[in-house]
Amino acid sequence: MVIENLLPPFPQWFLPALGIWIGVLALVALVGFFLGWLVVALERGPREALVRNWQAVVQALDDFVRRLSLKRAHGLAYLAVKESIRRRVIAVFVVFLVLLMFAGWHIDPASREPAVLYLNFVLSSTTYLMLLLALFIGSFSLPTDIRNRTIHTVVTKPVRASEIILGRLSGFAWVTTFILVGMGVVSYFFVIFGLNHRHALPAANLQPVAEAPGETGTLTGLTAPAFGHRHRVYVDADGRGRVEVARGHYHSIRMIGSGPEARYEIGPPEGFLLARVPVYGRLEFRDRDGLDTDKGLNVGDEWTYRGYIQGASPAALIWTFSGLTPQRFPTGLPLELTLGVFRTHKGNIEKPVLGSIAVRNPRTGLYVETEIFESKEFAEVPEIKRLFVPRTIINPPSVQIIQRKKNTVEGIVLSPPNEDVRMELTQKREFDLYEDLCDNGRVEVWIRCIEPGQYFGAAQPDLYIRARDASFIVNMFKACYGIWLVTLIVLAYGITASTFLSAPVAMVATIGVLVGGLFRDFVIKLALGQTYGGGPFESLYRLVTQENVMSELEPGLGTLLLKMADVIARGFLFAVASILPPLGQFGWSDWVAHGFDIPWEHVLIRTLQTLAFVGPVIVAGYFFLRAREIAE
Repeated sequence: MVIENLLPPFPQWFLPALGIWIGVLALVALVGFFLGWLVVALERGPREALVRNWQAVVQALDDFVRRLSLKRAHGLAYLAVKESIRRRVIAVFVVFLVLLMFAGWHIDPASREPAVLYLNFVLSSTTYLMLLLALFIGSFSLPTDIRNRTIHTVVTKPVRASEIILGRLSGFAWVTTFILVGMGVVSYFFVIFGLNHRHALPAANLQPVAEAPGETGTLTGLTAPAFGHRHRVYVDADGRGRVEVARGHYHSIRMIGSGPEARYEIGPPEGFLLARVPVYGRLEFRDRDGLDTDKGLNVGDEWTYRGYIQGASPAALIWTFSGLTPQRFPTGLPLELTLGVFRTHKGNIEKPVLGSIAVRNPRTGLYVETEIFESKEFAEVPEIKRLFVPRTIINPPSVQIIQRKKNTVEGIVLSPPNEDVRMELTQKREFDLYEDLCDNGRVEVWIRCIEPGQYFGAAQPDLYIRARDASFIVNMFKACYGIWLVTLIVLAYGITASTFLSAPVAMVATIGVLVGGLFRDFVIKLALGQTYGGGPFESLYRLVTQENVMSELEPGLGTLLLKMADVIARGFLFAVASILPPLGQFGWSDWVAHGFDIPWEHVLIRTLQTLAFVGPVIVAGYFFLRAREIAE
């Protein structure tokens, strides 16, 4: 699974994020106060405008802090729930059920990773339907009540604008919660039943093998095909067996009876629905000259997610892991690796590219190679290579002292320095992972490409230690919670837009926020000049004239004007992106579909981000509603 935006730990994220939020919020509040002052000043003069604006701020604080009635807000929320039921929002759930009924037309259970297809389908369908529901009920509710004059029965009561906004939001949030829970439960059982299959294992399929893994007398054979695949099975003389992994899953096996009457029963699939808990390290690169670098080679791929190293050279991919103890990993390090492979010559495309894995002590430089492995590249489904570094390494293929070399302003710095190199460490033939290769819980894992003319590529999340497996049901709940957070944000923006815009215009404005939030990362890169082809105006010019995005424009007055226009446009884009919610980062469907546990830190960060956006938007909706004349 590709993780381009790996969040930092919560303690490292919170204070910088809080500072940015306070700064942006203060700037937006000042701009809003100035615009409000300008509108009133045109009618009543600057002094009166300042007094009225200040009174509005004091009144808002009073309405939200001292006079806010949770009872009245609850009553308005109950009315919003009844209104949603009356408008038959349950139809969204019916549409979801219809989609599941016809899902078999385009979901192929015989695909290489059927669990990914099933989970992506149900989570994506749930996301799109919930967003559409939030978009419509958030944008149309208040304008419809004003048009039908049903809101007059509310505003004539002692109800404040803050309670109307909060009541609407909480009521619609309850409605979307109930529907989302129903979709989540149905999705879980749909995936379970969709992936369930059994294989038959006729006794005639089993044949004795001369050299089998396990005891003598082992039988081996293939199961009958089901869902477009088969499994190889091993059964020993006592009837105990194992089923090899195929298509990302395996089965249990049980022998019934004995002797000639014995038959074998294959259980339901296992291993489809996982929630791996990874431990990530910090990635560094070593170039072909043996020098440490921050980035790998660029092999010409426009997608710069992975950096590459050259084969048959000192180049290496180096991950440094911290906090490793015998209590956490008593038998060794279970590693999982996803590699990109770039071939400078094809040859036999079926032939795998060989690589090596080794562990190194960061302090002593002791380097112990543990395994030679094969890596294959797959364009559609990357291969996850499972490797294991044992606690005790006996007779390794290669043992040496490797000094890290870093180029600094003072020259080449060696780690460890020459005076600390102890060559006697290489004389041993048995090494303990924690005593010989760890330095206070730190260890380096090196991946190298052995074959000349080939390249390995990786990003930081591509190698991790698989610490344990968490609950899949809890992981599914986290993904649904992420969908609920996005729905809440869309509801808040839709309700706020409907306080001063008509229903169709409010919906268009909310769609703009939704689309901008989904592409917020790209907008920020465009604003910071981190994209190819220049800013918006320069990119438009290149598109019209079909100019290459990598070539420089001809110097002249036209180019100068384009650059100046881009400077202004980038400032505007950065300001817009700063107030847009990063909705593109809230989706956790890929985490669940590819079997990775969603960290609770990520859940906490996304929850705080949601509150950081919803709170100010609700306050803005309060001011817009107070400034609107309902009687119109």
